[in-house]
Amino acid sequence: MLTANRLEKIMELEQELRAEYQQQLDDKQVAIDAALAEKADLQATIEKQLETIKELTGKASDTQKVEQRNRELHNRADNLQGEIAELKQRLKALQKDLNAVREENKALNQFDPARMKKNLDASKKKLAEKQKDNEGLQKALKESRKEQAALEQKVAELEAKAAATAEAEGAEGQESADQAA
Repeated sequence: MLTANRLEKIMELEQELRAEYQQQLDDKQVAIDAALAEKADLQATIEKQLETIKELTGKASDTQKVEQRNRELHNRADNLQGEIAELKQRLKALQKDLNAVREENKALNQFDPARMKKNLDASKKKLAEKQKDNEGLQKALKESRKEQAALEQKVAELEAKAAATAEAEGAEGQESADQAA
Protein backbone atom coordinates (compact mmCIF):
# COMPACT_ATOMS: atom_id res chain seq x y z
CA MET A 1 0.00 0.00 0.00
CA LEU A 2 2.78 2.09 0.46
CA THR A 3 3.33 2.17 -3.22
CA ALA A 4 -0.29 3.08 -3.88
CA ASN A 5 0.02 5.88 -1.42
CA ARG A 6 3.11 7.11 -3.03
CA LEU A 7 1.56 6.76 -6.42
CA GLU A 8 -1.40 8.85 -5.28
CA LYS A 9 0.93 11.44 -3.84
CA ILE A 10 2.89 11.55 -7.04
CA MET A 11 -0.34 11.95 -9.00
CA GLU A 12 -1.48 14.72 -6.70
CA LEU A 13 1.88 16.35 -7.01
CA GLU A 14 1.62 16.06 -10.75
CA GLN A 15 -1.84 17.63 -10.73
CA GLU A 16 -0.66 20.42 -8.48
CA LEU A 17 2.36 21.03 -10.66
CA ARG A 18 0.19 20.76 -13.70
CA ALA A 19 -2.31 23.22 -12.29
CA GLU A 20 0.47 25.51 -11.27
CA TYR A 21 2.44 25.29 -14.52
CA GLN A 22 -0.38 24.45 -16.97
CA GLN A 23 -0.81 28.10 -17.91
CA GLN A 24 2.90 28.37 -18.56
CA LEU A 25 2.86 25.06 -20.49
CA ASP A 26 -0.11 26.25 -22.54
CA ASP A 27 1.64 29.56 -23.17
CA LYS A 28 4.80 27.72 -24.13
CA GLN A 29 2.79 25.33 -26.36
CA VAL A 30 1.11 28.32 -28.04
CA ALA A 31 4.51 29.97 -28.39
CA ILE A 32 5.90 26.73 -29.82
CA ASP A 33 2.94 26.38 -32.20
CA ALA A 34 3.31 30.05 -33.22
CA ALA A 35 7.04 29.56 -33.67
CA LEU A 36 6.39 26.42 -35.73
CA ALA A 37 3.80 28.31 -37.82
CA GLU A 38 6.20 31.22 -38.19
CA LYS A 39 8.92 28.74 -39.07
CA ALA A 40 6.63 27.19 -41.70
CA ASP A 41 5.82 30.68 -43.02
CA LEU A 42 9.50 31.56 -43.05
CA GLN A 43 10.28 28.23 -44.72
CA ALA A 44 7.64 28.99 -47.37
CA THR A 45 9.07 32.49 -47.76
CA ILE A 46 12.57 31.06 -48.03
CA GLU A 47 11.38 28.57 -50.64
CA LYS A 48 9.68 31.37 -52.61
CA GLN A 49 12.80 33.50 -52.30
CA LEU A 50 14.93 30.54 -53.33
CA GLU A 51 12.74 30.04 -56.40
CA THR A 52 12.92 33.76 -57.11
CA ILE A 53 16.69 33.69 -56.64
CA LYS A 54 16.99 30.70 -58.94
CA GLU A 55 14.77 32.43 -61.48
CA LEU A 56 16.64 35.70 -61.13
CA THR A 57 19.96 33.88 -61.25
CA GLY A 58 18.85 32.24 -64.48
CA LYS A 59 17.69 35.60 -65.79
CA ALA A 60 20.81 37.27 -64.45
CA SER A 61 23.01 34.69 -66.13
CA ASP A 62 20.96 35.19 -69.31
CA THR A 63 21.30 38.94 -68.84
CA GLN A 64 25.01 38.55 -68.19
CA LYS A 65 25.31 36.40 -71.29
CA VAL A 66 23.43 39.00 -73.31
CA GLU A 67 25.54 41.80 -71.82
CA GLN A 68 28.71 39.83 -72.52
CA ARG A 69 27.53 39.18 -76.06
CA ASN A 70 26.68 42.89 -76.43
CA ARG A 71 30.16 43.84 -75.19
CA GLU A 72 31.74 41.37 -77.58
CA LEU A 73 29.62 42.65 -80.47
CA HIS A 74 30.40 46.24 -79.51
CA ASN A 75 34.12 45.45 -79.42
CA ARG A 76 33.84 43.58 -82.69
CA ALA A 77 31.97 46.53 -84.22
CA ASP A 78 34.66 48.92 -82.97
CA ASN A 79 37.35 46.66 -84.40
CA LEU A 80 35.49 46.43 -87.71
CA GLN A 81 35.10 50.22 -87.81
CA GLY A 82 38.84 50.54 -87.22
CA GLU A 83 39.53 48.02 -89.97
CA ILE A 84 37.12 49.84 -92.29
CA ALA A 85 38.91 53.13 -91.61
CA GLU A 86 42.25 51.45 -92.33
CA LEU A 87 40.83 49.87 -95.50
CA LYS A 88 39.47 53.25 -96.62
CA GLN A 89 42.90 54.80 -96.15
CA ARG A 90 44.48 51.88 -97.97
CA LEU A 91 41.88 52.23 -100.75
CA LYS A 92 42.70 55.93 -101.11
CA ALA A 93 46.40 55.13 -101.26
CA LEU A 94 45.75 52.39 -103.81
CA GLN A 95 43.62 54.78 -105.88
CA LYS A 96 46.47 57.30 -105.83
CA ASP A 97 48.88 54.55 -106.84
CA LEU A 98 46.46 53.43 -109.56
CA ASN A 99 46.23 56.97 -110.92
CA ALA A 100 50.02 57.22 -110.89
CA VAL A 101 50.31 53.88 -112.69
CA ARG A 102 47.68 54.99 -115.22
CA GLU A 103 49.64 58.17 -115.88
CA GLU A 104 52.85 56.16 -116.19
CA ASN A 105 51.09 53.67 -118.46
CA LYS A 106 49.74 56.52 -120.56
CA ALA A 107 53.26 57.94 -120.85
CA LEU A 108 54.64 54.50 -121.68
CA ASN A 109 51.90 53.87 -124.24
CA GLN A 110 53.21 56.90 -126.09
CA PHE A 111 56.35 54.82 -126.56
CA ASP A 112 54.54 51.58 -127.41
CA PRO A 113 57.14 49.38 -129.14
CA ALA A 114 54.68 47.81 -131.58
CA ARG A 115 53.23 51.17 -132.53
CA MET A 116 56.69 52.74 -132.67
CA LYS A 117 57.91 49.93 -134.96
CA LYS A 118 54.88 50.39 -137.16
CA ASN A 119 55.51 54.16 -137.23
CA LEU A 120 59.21 53.50 -137.91
CA ASP A 121 58.37 51.21 -140.81
CA ALA A 122 55.93 53.79 -142.17
CA SER A 123 58.54 56.52 -141.69
CA LYS A 124 61.17 54.39 -143.49
CA LYS A 125 58.79 53.90 -146.41
CA LYS A 126 58.05 57.64 -146.54
CA LEU A 127 61.78 58.39 -146.31
CA ALA A 128 62.54 55.94 -149.12
CA GLU A 129 59.84 57.56 -151.24
CA LYS A 130 61.17 61.03 -150.44
CA GLN A 131 64.72 59.88 -151.27
CA LYS A 132 63.51 58.55 -154.62
CA ASP A 133 61.66 61.80 -155.23
CA ASN A 134 64.76 63.75 -154.11
CA GLU A 135 67.00 61.73 -156.42
CA GLY A 136 64.57 62.37 -159.28
CA LEU A 137 64.53 66.08 -158.42
CA GLN A 138 68.36 66.12 -158.21
CA LYS A 139 68.56 64.54 -161.68
CA ALA A 140 65.98 66.98 -162.98
CA LEU A 141 67.93 69.86 -161.33
CA LYS A 142 71.18 68.72 -162.92
CA GLU A 143 69.48 68.39 -166.30
CA SER A 144 67.80 71.78 -165.92
CA ARG A 145 71.15 73.33 -164.91
CA LYS A 146 72.77 71.74 -167.94
CA GLU A 147 69.92 72.99 -170.11
CA GLN A 148 70.17 76.41 -168.46
CA ALA A 149 73.92 76.49 -168.99
CA ALA A 150 73.40 75.43 -172.62
CA LEU A 151 70.66 78.02 -173.06
CA GLU A 152 72.79 80.69 -171.37
CA GLN A 153 75.61 79.77 -173.75
CA LYS A 154 73.21 79.99 -176.72
CA VAL A 155 71.92 83.33 -175.37
CA ALA A 156 75.51 84.56 -175.07
CA GLU A 157 76.24 83.33 -178.61
CA LEU A 158 73.07 84.93 -179.91
CA GLU A 159 73.87 88.16 -178.03
CA ALA A 160 77.34 88.06 -179.50
CA LYS A 161 75.84 87.47 -182.96
CA ALA A 162 73.29 90.20 -182.36
CA ALA A 163 76.05 92.55 -181.24
CA ALA A 164 78.15 91.57 -184.22
CA THR A 165 75.15 92.00 -186.49
CA ALA A 166 74.35 95.30 -184.86
CA GLU A 167 77.95 96.44 -185.32
CA ALA A 168 77.90 95.26 -188.86
CA GLU A 169 74.65 97.05 -189.47
CA GLY A 170 75.93 100.08 -187.63
CA ALA A 171 79.07 100.01 -189.80
CA GLU A 172 76.96 99.49 -192.91
CA GLY A 173 74.60 102.28 -191.82
CA GLN A 174 77.59 104.60 -191.36
CA GLU A 175 78.99 103.63 -194.65
CA SER A 176 75.65 104.30 -196.23
CA ALA A 177 75.41 107.59 -194.37
CA ASP A 178 78.93 108.40 -195.43
CA GLN A 179 78.08 107.50 -198.92
CA ALA A 180 74.97 109.50 -198.89
CA ALA A 181 76.73 112.49 -197.53
